[in-house]
Amino acid sequence: MSTSEKVLFLLESNKDSYTSGEEMARQCGISRNAIWKAIRDLREKGYIIEAVSNKGYRLSESNDILSAEGIRAGLPADLKAVDIFVYDSLKSTSDKAKELAVNGASHGTVIAAAMQTGGRGRKDHSFFSPEGGLYMSIVLKPDLMFSTESGEVTSFVGQSVIGAIEELSGIRANIGGINDLYVDGKKICGILLESGSEFDSNTLQWIVAGIGINFDSDINKFPEDVKERASSLFERGKATITKNALTAKIIERILDCQPF
Repeated sequence: MSTSEKVLFLLESNKDSYTSGEEMARQCGISRNAIWKAIRDLREKGYIIEAVSNKGYRLSESNDILSAEGIRAGLPADLKAVDIFVYDSLKSTSDKAKELAVNGASHGTVIAAAMQTGGRGRKDHSFFSPEGGLYMSIVLKPDLMFSTESGEVTSFVGQSVIGAIEELSGIRANIGGINDLYVDGKKICGILLESGSEFDSNTLQWIVAGIGINFDSDINKFPEDVKERASSLFERGKATITKNALTAKIIERILDCQPF
């Protein structure tokens, strides 16, 4: 973890209070000057960091940049070691998750992106994935799941997302069809489960759960055939929670692996 990532994790973990440069330096085991350089680097990347004399630094409440450090800061202690990979843009978080799964990624490995250029839904339908959405995929190992039946796991993932959204925002979503979530009759989320098996034994090796949420997307920019039936959790700039917090809560609920 780089110095900037260490500082970001401290800031994300203490968003309700100021942390002094001296305390950051002590926790990171580096100099005050290195802390100052890390703060400058984070600001150049777009992070809004408040600084007050004799108090220290704090992330602005308006800050909502998706990051592994921000997600990790919202996880309970027993999940902070899960592997999290975050990208500004990715063709498909599920494609990346499957690649990692084939190469032995551990249970709970998460891929998240601020946008996708080739998002997919069921039956290989395209899934419009512009900036403003929350796109994530998580690798699940069958021996650590309560079930491997596709319908049960899809429903479980959907209910995990519903529960996370309601717990953090009070917004109640519901499952429509097989794998879509709706708020007030408009689609706000799509879920896609994919899996890999060993050919010789036909033994299930991994499951990848892909989740795409219209977080504060500009629905007016969606394709005409999509925007009529789509909505977003929040209007642009009016979110009451962060993408990092929602991602962490979804991870927590899915990895609890207890059926509802």
